[in-house]
Amino acid sequence: MTAPTIPSWPDLDWPAWRETAIGLQLRAQIIGKVRLALTPWLNHSWHVPLYVSARGLTTSAIPVGDRILEIEFDLLHDRLVFMASDGRSRGIGLNSGSIAHFYRTVIACLTELDVPAIFDGTPSEMADMPPFAEDTADRPYDADAVRAFWRALIQVARVFGEFRTGFVGKASPVHFFWGSFDLAVTRFSGRAAPTHPGSFPGLPDAVTRDAYSHEEASVGFWPGSDAYPKAAFYAYAYPAPEGYAEAKVVPAAAEWNVALGEFLLPYDAVRAASDPDAALLAFCQSTYDAAADLAQWDRAALDCGTGRPGVPRSV
Repeated sequence: MTAPTIPSWPDLDWPAWRETAIGLQLRAQIIGKVRLALTPWLNHSWHVPLYVSARGLTTSAIPVGDRILEIEFDLLHDRLVFMASDGRSRGIGLNSGSIAHFYRTVIACLTELDVPAIFDGTPSEMADMPPFAEDTADRPYDADAVRAFWRALIQVARVFGEFRTGFVGKASPVHFFWGSFDLAVTRFSGRAAPTHPGSFPGLPDAVTRDAYSHEEASVGFWPGSDAYPKAAFYAYAYPAPEGYAEAKVVPAAAEWNVALGEFLLPYDAVRAASDPDAALLAFCQSTYDAAADLAQWDRAALDCGTGRPGVPRSV
């Protein structure tokens, strides 16, 4: 059978799928909070995110006593699948409906699998949202729009993964954070950072301070928001060194956003480029160069060539 022709970098129209996106974020938060409740704390909240998978988004393995649980958004088949290592599984359809109904159904599936179903029932980093159990509004689910977003995540995760290989210092996996609803990868200088002031809406200060405990340079991607209603890549440094906002970064469509305090590169600029991978890698590298050079990172000890399949690093 011939595979269907699917755009590698699909069109993402935030206003067109806004309501579906908000509903998907809330559903992802419920599943992310299950992982959060069951997994021992890891530095920078690395035990919290979801990961891009061949079917959609997955929690990866969650410890449950002497078993493991994996929960996956199967976006190809519009289902949420619960898989336990004892062979039991459950599934929920992904479709229009209330978050309250989805929340109750998740709890029922966990209970049937003998998994503790006690987790935080309030949305994070989303203003003016009711608790999941009280969110009875009927929310749409545009499956094609969700799949387009996931296919964009596949491309971004692939390029971010390649960028990650050019660094031998501490670097995060390519995470999908369900609170802020973005995909990100972060490099660290190895030095401690000043204590973060916190005060992020819907995020405890202790979590923020753990996330920003060490000097970092980060790149990421989000699908859009009401504050910035289009898909975009971003880059920031913490703490931002003097002159960072004025640094020369590429491609030409990238610019400093004063309101957000980050460099932004429109997704459409990458999508329209003759070589989208090269355009995104240039953004990743140039924003990292600016952060690392201005903050005087030990680049001789931290940087390396891009990894190649089957070729060990020369030591």
